[in-house]
Amino acid sequence: MEQQAQTKTAAPRPFAPAPVDVEQAEAALIEHYPRLVRLAYLVLPPALPRSRRVLAAHALVQRALPRRRDDVAAEAAAVPAPRGRGGFPDDPGYAYVRQRVLQAALEAGAPRKRWALPKRAQLPPVLPQVWGLRLFPRSGGADELALDQALAALSVPGRAAYVLRELELPAPHDVRQLLAAAGVEDTAAALAEADGVRALPGRGPGGGSLLESVEFDPCTVQARPTDLMRRRQHSRAALAAAAAVVVCGTLLAVPGDGWGPSGAAAPPYAQNASAQQALDPARLTRAPATAWKRADRPGFAAWPARGSRTGDRALLRRALAVWARPGPKVQVTATPGTAPGPAAGPPQLLYAGAVDSAVVVVLYDGLRVVRYAEARDGDTGSAALDFARTDASDAGTAAAVVLGRTDGNVRYLTAPWVDQATVRDLLTPGDQGNPLHRDADGVTDPVPSPAASNDCRSWTALQLGAHLVTDLGELVPARLTAGPPSSPRDVSTSAERTAWGHTACQLTSVRGQGVRTVNAWPYASQPLPGGAGTAEWLCTRAETWRGAGSRVLALFQVPGARPGAQAAVVARAEDSAACGARDPHVLAGVLWKSHGGTWYALAAAGGGVSSVTATGEVHGSAQGPLLALPAKQGAQTDLTARLTDGGKLLPLH
Repeated sequence: MEQQAQTKTAAPRPFAPAPVDVEQAEAALIEHYPRLVRLAYLVLPPALPRSRRVLAAHALVQRALPRRRDDVAAEAAAVPAPRGRGGFPDDPGYAYVRQRVLQAALEAGAPRKRWALPKRAQLPPVLPQVWGLRLFPRSGGADELALDQALAALSVPGRAAYVLRELELPAPHDVRQLLAAAGVEDTAAALAEADGVRALPGRGPGGGSLLESVEFDPCTVQARPTDLMRRRQHSRAALAAAAAVVVCGTLLAVPGDGWGPSGAAAPPYAQNASAQQALDPARLTRAPATAWKRADRPGFAAWPARGSRTGDRALLRRALAVWARPGPKVQVTATPGTAPGPAAGPPQLLYAGAVDSAVVVVLYDGLRVVRYAEARDGDTGSAALDFARTDASDAGTAAAVVLGRTDGNVRYLTAPWVDQATVRDLLTPGDQGNPLHRDADGVTDPVPSPAASNDCRSWTALQLGAHLVTDLGELVPARLTAGPPSSPRDVSTSAERTAWGHTACQLTSVRGQGVRTVNAWPYASQPLPGGAGTAEWLCTRAETWRGAGSRVLALFQVPGARPGAQAAVVARAEDSAACGARDPHVLAGVLWKSHGGTWYALAAAGGGVSSVTATGEVHGSAQGPLLALPAKQGAQTDLTARLTDGGKLLPLH
């Protein structure tokens, strides 16, 4: 077990290793950028011109960071860290970035299959680019030239093995391990090929490897012009082509209504009858004011049209046109799994009116809620379009929609069935909350958004009637529930609010993921050894509107914690059915240190468990869902549980 906990003072650690944070990887890339670029330059195929290799090396390193801003999975956990002496970097962030750079450089040098599409690393870099100049490293001496020729004769894996051994990892075992992690199949052959390079008498600066000389430094380059005559001919041809495009575009835009009536919308894309109906504001559907009272399942389809601009045909026409064909200046966002395409037919109008400094139109097509916003002064150049998937909504998940965000605050449009609105701080479970004022249309006063803060000193939620919702940075707030996965319910009791007080700050991990509901389930209470009190085990499950991408956390709360103190995360899973309606079971463990200094391996299961067993450095089993065994600090163990129906349950990971 890798997690450790101590009553009041020692926080538990999860079994899985901590991931490399994206900010840590970015800092390592910036600090060691020249070293990473040199590594990429040396591994890239020598057949490329030196100017092309320089730009390609910079491009590979600049693309080494992942695209998402979530925590990076610990891909480098099995990769050896760099040498820690002589000023070499030795942090896991550098090891992670180095592995990605090496893998990309190996892919760039891999032979292309006959009918397969080239990989991104095998294409010329889009950025960086230097127009009109050729960049290449400065020339070295005879020793550098001989080494360059020797490296050119090696295969791509062999060249990578030689470079890693000279610059990064002197131990052959570490080189093999890093090459295997980067995708090299025959690491032994690569090392043998690298060993065949004849040792050269010369050394680099400071007595180091020749690879550290200026001959192989793509960050210290000299510039020369390209072919001036050919460049002049290409420039003239490009100007002629641009003029032709402008003339043709003008001719295509003139017929019909032109661009003006649709504001920020792009030119018409088709004259399809259904598409034209979806662009007509006169065909917008509007629910009666009392439709929600008769609906079998109140949802967005039962919302009436509200707002002071519901009769503004010009505004509605612009909103529909931009939805169908957003122009290049329109800011378009969509939650994961939400298609940003046009409506299949006339959508339903939910709201049209002024909100702070913007004019907002909210529409619904049965699958998505769409918000169109433009400046209040009529400037459509800064229009915005937001999509959120909301199919199968009900009274709890359709309780509110975000109308606007300003300076860390958010305004909501509440559902017509919401008779009372209160602002609560989840980190203060005993607080009764403050009443939230709404106007006649159901638009709230500005409310601080927890999605705009990272310190988690408080977590704002809205009590809308019986439903508790919170903002996760999306168009529709997420509904918070409590109870077992088979029958989650609205948060109403003091114990349920206390459980959410220990869990609220973990909601930061599911921001912007298209979350529909988040359920907090205290699945076990465990008396601690030595009479140290009773610890609480909680399972938090976030489910999305699209049905995939759920996230599950197992948390451990030591006794005596203040209200609002955050429980420690001891296990997590993504795209897992655990702790949900389909699989209402969960198993997690932690190392805990008593007041007397004794370490224990603790485990708890929920959802019909008859026994729990530990193997590895800690052995033992217990009847029922709880396990507590003496252990050593940092002990590693594997957990299993037996269900009452005879099935086997593995720990959450």
